[in-house]
Amino acid sequence: MALSGAMSTGISGMKAQMNALNVVGNNVANVNTYGYKPGRVTFRESIYSTEAGGSNGNEVSGGTNPRQIGYGCNISTIDLDMSSMNLEPTGLNGDVAIQGDGFFMVGDKTGVTDPESLLLSRYGDFHIDPEGYLVDGRGNVVYGFVTCNMNDDGTQSGTAGANGTDVSTQLVPIRLPLAAAADDAATGVQAGDAIFPGVVNGKNDYGTVTGDCISYANLSIGKDGKITCTNGTTKDPVVLGYVALATVTNPGGLTHMSDSYYQALDGCGQMSIYAPNGALAGRYLNNAQAGSADATLENMLGKSGAALMPGFLEASGTDLATEFANMIIYQRGYQANTRIITVTDSMLEELVNIKR
Repeated sequence: MALSGAMSTGISGMKAQMNALNVVGNNVANVNTYGYKPGRVTFRESIYSTEAGGSNGNEVSGGTNPRQIGYGCNISTIDLDMSSMNLEPTGLNGDVAIQGDGFFMVGDKTGVTDPESLLLSRYGDFHIDPEGYLVDGRGNVVYGFVTCNMNDDGTQSGTAGANGTDVSTQLVPIRLPLAAAADDAATGVQAGDAIFPGVVNGKNDYGTVTGDCISYANLSIGKDGKITCTNGTTKDPVVLGYVALATVTNPGGLTHMSDSYYQALDGCGQMSIYAPNGALAGRYLNNAQAGSADATLENMLGKSGAALMPGFLEASGTDLATEFANMIIYQRGYQANTRIITVTDSMLEELVNIKR
């Protein structure tokens, strides 16, 4: 039993070192992946068997310590380093990096009622797709606060129209406004003018207005997340809205999804949403009015926050020097544990050969 226990201990050590080496391999493989957050492995002791318990002693004899034998180690944690990394210039108007804490929010075109269902990313390679949506390089739609038509009291409207009256604070997919198909003398709308949506239940609502999005030029994203362009037909400036950022109480508790995405599942704490660099400060999410039940401190858009860096992307957080050093440490740990197994095997062989 003692020898088999030693072999099990060696096996557990080999598994733990191999899993740690897998993390190192993933870090090294992503050395050039924009927005990548490296993992860090910690170990913990495995179970113990107690040969004898401890005692406090008595009037005659002193106390004794317990006698326990351990059975190897396991992976304790695989932590993500979520700190901000170096920014690399790209020179592309659609590229934008987060300077500070926070994540871009992306999803599909159908809108959401629960922001925590969206994917989070630090990789801001954005462009306009053929349907006019602001998307990242994998085709996921970027969410934010769009210019829309609002009611006179500042509440959201479901009516589309020209000359967007305000920026809604309801989280929706960011899209170019539609282009007016013809002149309308009654409203003063001319063909090609931007028609902005209403915002209802997390969606851009154009009502009965149909057609294509405006043609555009000079798309840019500012440090405060403001998205602007020029209407290619009328040459008027157009403000699409603002990119939204999200933070969570415990960034290390985010669940890593495929590609460079995370999701706010159990373990990350409460999610907060804001516009970069204090834009829209003092307003409340979902266009809540001051004094209403929804105008709470948790729903207020902050006066500060991370700024965006246009024309940059965040570099990978992999430090090759650290990873190569860890690679050697884990390799030697693996090698040492194999020696436990070979020595144990040699001892078992001697035991089997006793009667020869």
